[in-house]
Amino acid sequence: MRRRTVLGGALEVLAWWAALTLLWVILISVPDVLEAVVGAAAALLCALVARGARRAVDGR
Repeated sequence: MRRRTVLGGALEVLAWWAALTLLWVILISVPDVLEAVVGAAAALLCALVARGARRAVDGR
């Protein structure tokens, strides 16, 4: 894999993770630490799945 491809993939996952984590925090009125950690972990998993789904649709 080329360095640019890896960097692009990492940035895409980071963008998905940030958006999903922000959405999680907005939907919970006052999250405590455990809810924030669980939300961030779930958002990371969903970000990885979203990247894989996008790549599958693109045919790469």
